[in-house]
Amino acid sequence: MASKRREGEHPSVTLFRQYLRIRTVQPEPDYGAAVAFLEERACQLGLGCQKVEVAAGRVVTVLTWPGTNPRLSSLLLNSHTDVVPVFKEHWSHDPFEAFKDADGYIYGRGAQDMKCVSIQYLEAVRRLKVEGHHFPRTIHMTFVPDEEIGGHQGMELFVKRPEFQALRAGFALDEGLANPTDAFTVFYSERSPWWVQVTSTGKPGHGSRFIEDTAAEKLAFEEQLQGWCQAAGEGVTFEFAQKWTEPRVTSTDDSDPWWAAFSGVCKDMNLTLEPEIFPAATDSRYLRAVGVPALGFSPMNHTPVLLHDHDERLHEAMFLRGIDIYTRLLPALASVPTLPSES
Repeated sequence: MASKRREGEHPSVTLFRQYLRIRTVQPEPDYGAAVAFLEERACQLGLGCQKVEVAAGRVVTVLTWPGTNPRLSSLLLNSHTDVVPVFKEHWSHDPFEAFKDADGYIYGRGAQDMKCVSIQYLEAVRRLKVEGHHFPRTIHMTFVPDEEIGGHQGMELFVKRPEFQALRAGFALDEGLANPTDAFTVFYSERSPWWVQVTSTGKPGHGSRFIEDTAAEKLAFEEQLQGWCQAAGEGVTFEFAQKWTEPRVTSTDDSDPWWAAFSGVCKDMNLTLEPEIFPAATDSRYLRAVGVPALGFSPMNHTPVLLHDHDERLHEAMFLRGIDIYTRLLPALASVPTLPSES
């Protein structure tokens, strides 16, 4: 029975499952296999392919479909290639087998976060190219490493490079979350993470010795960060691994041409949108920080939120529906008329 299902499987679903089997799992992702997979897609689709090594072994892969008006800023479709670790004993199926059950649910780490979106971008572009479409704005698809561990050797470095500047991104789409209701969630900003590393030094030795001035003793929890260091005395410091104090907000006003294009397609397709602030942190924050408006959107409704969870899965019909949605979104966004800043 399984072989019959494979024979009749939609080619986009087959490609999705192929990508899920690439073990780009932290802390040692097989990025080489992912890049090779993406290069093959670029070749098959007739897209430009650029590989930007932002750190040792950390490559951002950029697939490009040139627009007809190079003076306009581009549309950036971002996704990350890495996935979080798994506890196999809690999974019904091998998390890297991309098992599809009899009901059509595809199990795999990255099924929701966010290999589905990567393939949906690619398949939407493939459909549009096959149909002979051309759009004014260039479409870049960026596939970045290390998002799941903060993006410090991924998007954070990429946005500072000349290769990123050369993309001339005017607007971006990135990951969102599934929504168990009939609605689709779209994220226009996100929380501002503060990751703090506190260092305390003191006299070492066995706890039975009642040593004075130990490192742990000096961490006074009654006061907050600055107070800790002052109260602890010499040798106690802290530093921020991340500190976001000015969250950027992407406009969801109908007067904004990017939002008007995005929401207009959703309205035409009778999709209910729920704009929210993302409860976690994604690579969108790095894009917004350099002035590129971004929306977090993973087109999955009637779907439980299972990113990072055991038995992460997505129904094949929902996956295919997402391709339909992007096939409508991309023409609208890549055809946004010339903006005042571009004229």
